[in-house]
Amino acid sequence: MFDKAPIKGKEDVLGALSLVLYTLILIPLVKYILVVLWANDDGEGGTFALYSLICRHARVSLIPNQLPSDARISSFRLKVPSPELERSLKIKERLENSLGLKKLLLMLVLAGTSMVIADGIVTPAMSVMSAVDGLKVGISAIKHEEVVMVAVALLILLFSLQRYGTSKMGFIVGPALFIWFCCLAGIGIHNLLKYDRDVWKAFNPIHIYFYFKRNKIEAWYALGGCLLCATGSEAMFADLCYFSVRSVQLTFVFLVFPCLLFGYLGQAAYLMQNPGDCAQAFYSSVPSKFYPCTVALLFIQLISNSICGAFWPVFIIANIAALIASRDMTTATFSCIKQSTALGCFPRLKIIHTSRKFMGQIYIPVLNWFLLAASVVLVCSVPSTTEIGNSYGIAELGVMMMTTILVTLVMLLIWQINVVTVVAFLVVFMGIELTFFSSVLWFVGDGSWIILLFAVVMFLMMCVWNYGSKLKYETEVKQKMSMDLLRQLGPNLGTIRAPGIGLVYNELVRGIPAIFGHFITTLPAIHSMIIFVCIKYVPVSMVPQNERFLFRRVCSKSYHMFRCIARYGYKDVRKETHQIFEQLLIDSLEKFIRREAQERSLESDGDGVDYTDYEEESFSNFLVAQNGSSFSLGVPLLTDFNDTNVRISEPSTSGGMKPDTPSDTSDQEQSLERELSFIHQAKESGVVYLLGHGDIRARKDSWFVKKLVVNYFYAFLRKNSRRGTANLSVPHSHVMQVGMTYMV
Repeated sequence: MFDKAPIKGKEDVLGALSLVLYTLILIPLVKYILVVLWANDDGEGGTFALYSLICRHARVSLIPNQLPSDARISSFRLKVPSPELERSLKIKERLENSLGLKKLLLMLVLAGTSMVIADGIVTPAMSVMSAVDGLKVGISAIKHEEVVMVAVALLILLFSLQRYGTSKMGFIVGPALFIWFCCLAGIGIHNLLKYDRDVWKAFNPIHIYFYFKRNKIEAWYALGGCLLCATGSEAMFADLCYFSVRSVQLTFVFLVFPCLLFGYLGQAAYLMQNPGDCAQAFYSSVPSKFYPCTVALLFIQLISNSICGAFWPVFIIANIAALIASRDMTTATFSCIKQSTALGCFPRLKIIHTSRKFMGQIYIPVLNWFLLAASVVLVCSVPSTTEIGNSYGIAELGVMMMTTILVTLVMLLIWQINVVTVVAFLVVFMGIELTFFSSVLWFVGDGSWIILLFAVVMFLMMCVWNYGSKLKYETEVKQKMSMDLLRQLGPNLGTIRAPGIGLVYNELVRGIPAIFGHFITTLPAIHSMIIFVCIKYVPVSMVPQNERFLFRRVCSKSYHMFRCIARYGYKDVRKETHQIFEQLLIDSLEKFIRREAQERSLESDGDGVDYTDYEEESFSNFLVAQNGSSFSLGVPLLTDFNDTNVRISEPSTSGGMKPDTPSDTSDQEQSLERELSFIHQAKESGVVYLLGHGDIRARKDSWFVKKLVVNYFYAFLRKNSRRGTANLSVPHSHVMQVGMTYMV
């Protein structure tokens, strides 16, 4: 702060301290601890958790794969706006019917996420660099280049330890932070007693008015430095998955907040008598001898008896605390990226779960080393911590403003609280954050542009990925096969039905994907049982295992075709092997068939309703084979069936697979047992994963920008992202892949 507005008297110290105190009270305490933490999504925090919460109460996702059955998942906990609160109903209707508002909401979320990633770069750089900068106080002859080298070494150590996970490092993190906060409080109390007790006057906000009146434009410049006292607030919300809301609130109110207050009061008391040490206020205020006010200071006193003063023990503790703070922000970045990937807004990356006991503790290797490289570049290219602090302010305020907007929407749509309270929250905190943002944005040319540029690049990358994914999904929906076509092909699908189960992976929640037509025109045979599997992420943190699979029959019984939607929350861990996944899927299929049989037996009219997945849409009436040849879908392929109602003869196997013979429709139990027996025998014959890789290319008559985005940027991201098959852990002998290109 005093780099922008130099100290001219004790009143300046009081005014700056008053700004810091009320920034701490308003942003971390009132906004985040008392309000924002309650806007969590089943214990998950962060920008995308807020977006997921909103998506659950209003259909605002741009990818139209929502199903009414999703709302019946127990973890949805959907609170429908009550009829008397017309405001909530109108907001919900307006959001769902306005494509522009949906896009605007997504842009805000992507902007906030890009700032979180930028925060993951600047937090380690700022925390470590400011801690190591204390060497200039302890060793007067040290050069700035040597301080930078030490900071780079600590950054490498920090990101190298990231892969061990939070639970494995917890035995170090907890005690170290406890000692650090006790040191802050102890040193602050010591300085209060020794130098100046009048700093308590800073709790009177009138000193903020006097500070701006005396310093005018310089005081406004100093706001960027003042913000640094609250920069961990968003990480506290994003890291919520590791702790409960109540534990974070109690720890902040009874430990962190008081210790920070004493720390800043003590520094101000020291500067009252030593204004020339404002460049290194914290390290300069560390006493050589002090009264052992806390247990932590007793420990430091014992160490300092053999060392000249207490500086070096405090320096070591400060650097450990800086590494921990940096690590927590990096972990929050990992969590945010995982959420955005699950909701289709970030390319798939390799995610490693570091704990079997605690959910949500993850490590993303590619992102970890990328953040390390960017942090090292930032430390080496920006000359001082002041410029890094400006970068810090831009990244942090960007996330804070997006959080304010999203929490306001949550208040209106979900919490349904008084509109005056909502407006007050928005006006007060958005006004404060915009004021701070105007200050840090003024110094964007002093090095802050690096972080701003990086955030813009990440924002554009996520926009390109979301746009390409949306185009691909919409094209697959338009080109899906019709049910009339399947009925024309007959139960044998115009080819040979070989024993076994074929799991056709696709992204459609309704209809038959066009890639399946590519399979039956390319392969000489198809499996006796086909299950269309769609891995779908729903806007909840976790889906209970007994609600994971949603089945539906495709065509009549004789086709032996089903659709399975495997639903996952963005916090769910897909660590099951392919054998376990297959067994869970088959068990759920059997439950579906038994429940279907019970429902049919209860039908009083006995009309024999055909459980057919039928959608009245127009579809293309031909398929394109791998060699480019076109096949008319008006007649069966490979084999000729004049009568599609003929019994389907299944090929026999060594296991003695029996054909699906006609039976008396009134004997429901025998029909059920035959179908279950058929499923078991197909399972014993083997399961094959039929994977279709659908790519998109812009048509020749498309705009140049669309060609550039789809054919180059999105294609580059898709080529270098993690394939969906990587999470299956399936042997290559059980996988069959077919590629298909869609012109969009």
